[in-house]
Amino acid sequence: MGVWQAIISNQILISAVVGWTVAQVLKTLIDMAFNRSFRPERLVGSGGMPSSHSATVCALTVAAGMKYGLESFEFAVCFVLASIVMYDAIGVRQETGKQAKLLNLIVQQDWFKLDNQEVEKRLKEFVGHTPLQVFAGAVLGILIAVLVGMAY
Repeated sequence: MGVWQAIISNQILISAVVGWTVAQVLKTLIDMAFNRSFRPERLVGSGGMPSSHSATVCALTVAAGMKYGLESFEFAVCFVLASIVMYDAIGVRQETGKQAKLLNLIVQQDWFKLDNQEVEKRLKEFVGHTPLQVFAGAVLGILIAVLVGMAY
């Protein structure tokens, strides 16, 4: 079996990749609807609705559970990974986005003038997720894993 055939036949990998891709496309479309403009960075960027991180790890976890069983080592590893990723998206990464937003506001103030060109660049504010965005990504990932599993 060739490399590409092996990759394409890997139900778990395909579930995760499709989960990420669908979430990123949906995120871009939702952003376009709200902002009435296309921002290409949303196709690969983090943050926003739905969480592509959650969609990816949930698709991975459900696919592993379907293929190897809920008692398997593979499912256990994926479940722990998914838990950490989703916790991080809501907690640490969401707080990082809030801090970036505040720092961007501070740097824009007249009393905080610096000549450094690096300061003129805005910090990335879309890095984390709300619980709803993570939940939506998780549901999306689960649905995609089930659909991909039905196709295999």
